[in-house]
Amino acid sequence: MCGIVGYIGPKQAQEVLISGLSKLEYRGYDSAGVAIGDGACITVKKKAGKLANLSGELAAQPLAGTMGIGHTRWATHGLPNDTNSHPHATEDGQIVIVHNGIIENYLSLKEGLMGRGHTFKSETDSEVLAHLIEEAYQGDLEGAVRTALSQVRGAYGIVVTHVNHREIVAARTVSPLVMGVGEGEMFLASDVPALLAYTRKMVFLHDGDMVVLNDDGYRVTDLAGTALQRPVETIEWDAEAAEKGGFDTYMLKEVYEQPQALTNTLIGRLHDETGEVNLDINLDPASFKRISIIACGTAFYAGLVGEYLIEQLARIPVECDVASEYRYRDPLVSENTLAIVVSQSGETIDTLEALREAKKGGAKTLGVINAKGSSMTRELDDTLYIHAGPEIGVASTKAYTSMVSAFLLLALWLGRARGTISGEEGAELLHATRELPRLVEEALAEARIEQIKRVAEKYHQARDYLFLGRGVNSPTAYEGALKLKEISYIHAEAYAAGEMKHGPIALIDSNLPVVVVATESRLLEKTISNVQEVRARGGKVILILSDGDTENAQHADDVIYVPRAHEMVSPVVNAVAMQLLAYFTATALGKDVDKPRNLAKSVTVE
Repeated sequence: MCGIVGYIGPKQAQEVLISGLSKLEYRGYDSAGVAIGDGACITVKKKAGKLANLSGELAAQPLAGTMGIGHTRWATHGLPNDTNSHPHATEDGQIVIVHNGIIENYLSLKEGLMGRGHTFKSETDSEVLAHLIEEAYQGDLEGAVRTALSQVRGAYGIVVTHVNHREIVAARTVSPLVMGVGEGEMFLASDVPALLAYTRKMVFLHDGDMVVLNDDGYRVTDLAGTALQRPVETIEWDAEAAEKGGFDTYMLKEVYEQPQALTNTLIGRLHDETGEVNLDINLDPASFKRISIIACGTAFYAGLVGEYLIEQLARIPVECDVASEYRYRDPLVSENTLAIVVSQSGETIDTLEALREAKKGGAKTLGVINAKGSSMTRELDDTLYIHAGPEIGVASTKAYTSMVSAFLLLALWLGRARGTISGEEGAELLHATRELPRLVEEALAEARIEQIKRVAEKYHQARDYLFLGRGVNSPTAYEGALKLKEISYIHAEAYAAGEMKHGPIALIDSNLPVVVVATESRLLEKTISNVQEVRARGGKVILILSDGDTENAQHADDVIYVPRAHEMVSPVVNAVAMQLLAYFTATALGKDVDKPRNLAKSVTVE
């Protein structure tokens, strides 16, 4: 969840570290710091609040040195203040560390260290690591880090420097680390965007890996010291792709990138002449008697769409689980279960642990993942990459619609393989799927966006919202409510529309905007009946309708039209309208949509 950057080479480290940390702000943080060495000393500078607070001080008083480490912290242990910010140093200032993750046994370790004379400055679990390394250090920094890590339980991405060594030692378990390979210089970071301005050659470290970086290059070992080989991968997208590209925000840029992202998800996988889908998956579709979809947040709602699609098209029982609860309910899985985990980053800790729980029960595992080289992809039996490209905005947009599209492909693949979709039906659905990039492009037409903006501005002072949908679009309502909550901080609830009369109808009054997904579907008449219940109680109805539906427009206070789409693909198109409604509501309220409070892009601690 936090951000790490490291550098060793001929450049002044301050520039590299601040640049890299700025590219990791999307991960969420409440303080920032750097430690920079010049061969004689290591100077630590850290500051609570935005990175701008730190970079402003460094601009006034730069730190000289060509080796350094940096960090943006999201508080878990200890308040978000200057003292608890990273980096942490030993009392003599010789050893400096930054750390992502949680050391679960830190209290017992800290008590032991204090009993042996160590003095602590912060309330963090991370500072324990610096003292453990100091205690083990006898001239060999790598060995000291290895000894220290053998004593800890938990999750970590740790980067260490020592005043007497021109090298950086790093290791990871659960918390991600990627290494950048330059010409006569080396880099480390929590995520690829931090390094793209300097190199596109990356080495993704695995759980249990340790790496030593110096001016001559790097070497990777396991925690026992055995040498390992990790491939150098060339990242296909460049630094510009991770920037705003002329848009006011990352989120809006990524909304507009959805037609291309969907094209990337679908390309090469649809075969019109046969009605088949090629996913390059080696799993046997006939061997599964049930499917579990496991995810968190937005990915969970994409999974709920997948549940509808797979059951409808492939006729396999599917259940969708919140990953943070999955492993604690002793789930029933077997070798005939397919566990599908969904994650943009592939690092979401709750989902990763749920994956491991499913594997323990003997399930086959498949990931719907965006990030290549992530922790999940190394533990899955197979991966269906969504190819959405880098998503920097904390509130997911293009990753969500690409995930839903990937589930559509998966449902088609399973249905064709199991014989539950005829060639004719398969061809119809395949054609509808292929239309998605064009339909989303139409959904982003200027006139449509202006209409959504007008609706958002009309209701932006509302204190509560209700979102309703039915069938395959009930998850679209959940996702719409989540988007509004995430970036505007307006309280919003979502329900399957038929459930409204079982309790939520009590919320409805003349001050409550009710957004209803009412696009063309077999349940449209029933949805409109639910709308009438809202209107009878004075609720303000915002209908999302298919183009040309003037008949049902009479039941709305406001209408948002979207392109007509096959019911099975409509959740992708309808999600775009939800994203824009949330976006323009938040901007009308003056909120920072790219960095919503209390949220992080990748949740890597429980």
